[in-house]
Amino acid sequence: MSMVDVMFYVMSLVTLGSALYVAASKNLVRSVFMFFVTLFALAGLYVLCLADFVAVTQVVIYVGGILVLILFAFMLSGREALAGLQQRRNQLLAVNNLPALVLSVLFFGMMAVVMLKAKPESLGWIAEATAQHTAFTPQNVTISNVGVNLMTRYLLPLEAISILLLMALVGAAHLSRKEVEA
Repeated sequence: MSMVDVMFYVMSLVTLGSALYVAASKNLVRSVFMFFVTLFALAGLYVLCLADFVAVTQVVIYVGGILVLILFAFMLSGREALAGLQQRRNQLLAVNNLPALVLSVLFFGMMAVVMLKAKPESLGWIAEATAQHTAFTPQNVTISNVGVNLMTRYLLPLEAISILLLMALVGAAHLSRKEVEA
């Protein structure tokens, strides 16, 4: 087993463990911080898959942007709403959760079968790319191409998304402020 395999399994365990903690925890503060760990571990998995741009995007957009918005929403929400969420009974094996549990078990079973039956070393397109020397290696630089396209061809959608996120932040701040009685 190589070092990359060990790193993959460690990152996978950290990602799955922290994601399960986020889903199962009743403490919202701990869930938000474990979500932070989940997103960073997922970025580490992207680095192991040689998707460096996706990893950087994961850290900048999701960890730096979305998680900060979640923290602001958490901090700006009222104590009553948070107390109601934390005191809600959370039973995993309740009857109303049965369809979700069945779908989850079926999904994970299907993923396990696919992972066990997949033989990446015998896939034709991988062997062909390796033979033709067109496979991506860690030395290939794709970030510069993405950066040029992002600042030229896709500049308008990028700016539209930034304005949309700014409007969402202003809307969240407006909804969270206290009503002043006249």
